[in-house]
Amino acid sequence: MSSSDIFIGETIGTAILILLGGGVVAAVVLKASKARNAGWLAIAFGWGFAVLTAVYISAPLSGAHINPAVTLGIAITSGDWSNVPVYLGGQLLGAMIGATLVWLAYYGQFHAHLTDREIVGAAADARATPAKAAKAVEAREKGAGPVLGIFSTGPEIRNAAMNLATEIIGTFVLVLAVLTQGLNDNGNGLGTLGGLMVALVVVAVGLSLGGPTGYAINPARDLGPRIVHALLPLPNKGGSDWGYAWIPVVGPLIGAAAAAGLYNVAFA
Repeated sequence: MSSSDIFIGETIGTAILILLGGGVVAAVVLKASKARNAGWLAIAFGWGFAVLTAVYISAPLSGAHINPAVTLGIAITSGDWSNVPVYLGGQLLGAMIGATLVWLAYYGQFHAHLTDREIVGAAADARATPAKAAKAVEAREKGAGPVLGIFSTGPEIRNAAMNLATEIIGTFVLVLAVLTQGLNDNGNGLGTLGGLMVALVVVAVGLSLGGPTGYAINPARDLGPRIVHALLPLPNKGGSDWGYAWIPVVGPLIGAAAAAGLYNVAFA
C-alpha cells in the first residue's frame, strides 16, 4: 500500500464511519427526526453497522484501521511505524469530514432542536432579556452543549479516573479482538471476515461498556467531530467540553498499547 492509498482510504473510511455513526445519534436525539427516542440499542447497532460499512469500503486501499488506537496496536505488534502519521492524518481529516456531513444531512433538525425553548431555554426565548439569555449561554458553554453528544462523547458521571478507565477497558477489548481475530493475511489491516467480527465487537462494547462515557474507543472519532462542533455556526450550541476532550484520546491509546502488549506476550 502506498502512502497516498493509505491516506485516501483512511479519510474515506473514517468519514463514512462518522457519517453513519454520528448520523444514528442525530436520528435518535434531534427533534423532528423520525427516529427520535429510538434508544440505546439503535445507537449501538447503528455504530456497529457504521464500522462494517467503513471497513469494507476502505480496506482495499488502507487496510481499514479507521481508528488511531487500531493503528497504534498494529504498529506495536508489527514494529512498523513508517506509515503511522499518514494513518493518523487521514483518520482525523475523515472524522471531521464525516461530522460535517452529519450536520448537512440533519441541517433542518439541528436548527429546530437548537431553537426550541424546551431544549436550550432562555437563549432561544425572544422575550428573554439580554442578560438572562447571556447567562443561559454562558452556563452551557462551560460544559457540553445540547447537541455535543452527536459529535463526540461525554460522561454520565464526571470523574476523570473512572472515565479514563472505562475508555481504556473498552478499547483494550476492541484492539485485542482486532489483533487476534480481525487482521488480514498481511497483518497490516482488517480482513473481510475480520471487518464483520470487529463490527460485532463494537456493538458488544457499546451495549456492555458504553453507558458510563459513550464509548469513544477511537481518538479520531471523538476529537475530529469535537473540533467540527466548535467551528460550526450552530445557534445556541453551547460549549464543546474541551476539559473532557483528553480522556477519549488518551484512554483509547492506553487501552490499545495494553492490548498490543498482551498480544505480544500471550499470542505472538
